[in-house]
Amino acid sequence: MRNKFFTLLIALFALVLTACVGAPQEGASTTNTNAPATAANGKIKIGFSMDTLKEERWQRDKELFEQRVRELGGEVLTTVANGSDADQINQCENLLTQGINVLVIVPHNGNALSNVVAAAKRQGVPVIAYDRLIRNADIDLYTSHQVEKMGEMQARYALDKVPNGNYLLIGGSPTDNNAILMRKGQMNVLKPEADAGRIEIVAEPYAREWSADEALNLTENALTQNNNDIQAVVVSNDGTAGGVVQALQAQGLTGKTVVTGQDADLAGLQRIAAGTQTMTIYKPIRPLAYGAAEAAMKLARKEPLDAATDRINNGMKDVPAILHEPVVVDRNNIVSTVVKDGFQTYDKIYANIPAANRPPNNQ
Repeated sequence: MRNKFFTLLIALFALVLTACVGAPQEGASTTNTNAPATAANGKIKIGFSMDTLKEERWQRDKELFEQRVRELGGEVLTTVANGSDADQINQCENLLTQGINVLVIVPHNGNALSNVVAAAKRQGVPVIAYDRLIRNADIDLYTSHQVEKMGEMQARYALDKVPNGNYLLIGGSPTDNNAILMRKGQMNVLKPEADAGRIEIVAEPYAREWSADEALNLTENALTQNNNDIQAVVVSNDGTAGGVVQALQAQGLTGKTVVTGQDADLAGLQRIAAGTQTMTIYKPIRPLAYGAAEAAMKLARKEPLDAATDRINNGMKDVPAILHEPVVVDRNNIVSTVVKDGFQTYDKIYANIPAANRPPNNQ
């Protein structure tokens, strides 16, 4: 009887000892916090927070970014804030609850997302600012085109056409850091000319939310205040250029007043073909979207970003940056740029132009 008792006691002791050794210690984690979270199917998950899909170009960004991530074996969770700071913040916070590996943000307001970035960093999620800089935040990468240079290109083009005269500047949304950078680039070129008395800048307002309607109203006001005596309108993108052209048409000034733009969207290119808008800045979207997708996948895999050879200070740090080269497009090179690249089609651009007046399509 005693032997059976001792045998039972020893077995019980062994069982307790095994349980104690196998159990995790108090406060210890049972997961590897350095391992990237993945979807249930094992794929890397990229969160893509977009400001808007209103302009044609953003639809292209979305399509190309998602396509490239899929090609690289990942998946994308995309949200669209429709121009709302509050919605974008909430959407980013929601993406962070879904186990994403990297958060890519096209900010509506580059000054409103520092808390979102901080929350992502606490979770070990890298953050990429796409096309627009996020200020005063610990972001891992900024990828865009050379925005300040684009403003300089617009201004130089206008000056080449109109070295003397009255200039109106129509900026983009004042909450968009790119609009501020573009104005800086424009003024880098125009201010010395204004200081020398060769041109006069009659007004330099910003169009909230890049609104074509607001650009129309701002241009109408400037034309009224200056008795239609405006020789060039330096407009920061094609969407707002549409409103400017509408105001000029009402006064019979299209084709007489230089109008700049940016994005090479279809409506802008059609106006250039028709002679109502003078130029645009073409920003090849594929290199930007593909480059951002490739960088996101590398960050998820903790690989170096060899392409990030530039640095941009965002108020907190010098952020590694990948900056792509923009291209001036006017009536002389539409076919050799945007058509050749497949960005827009010849038939759509010249849909409203008689065949006899179209340039040859030799692409």
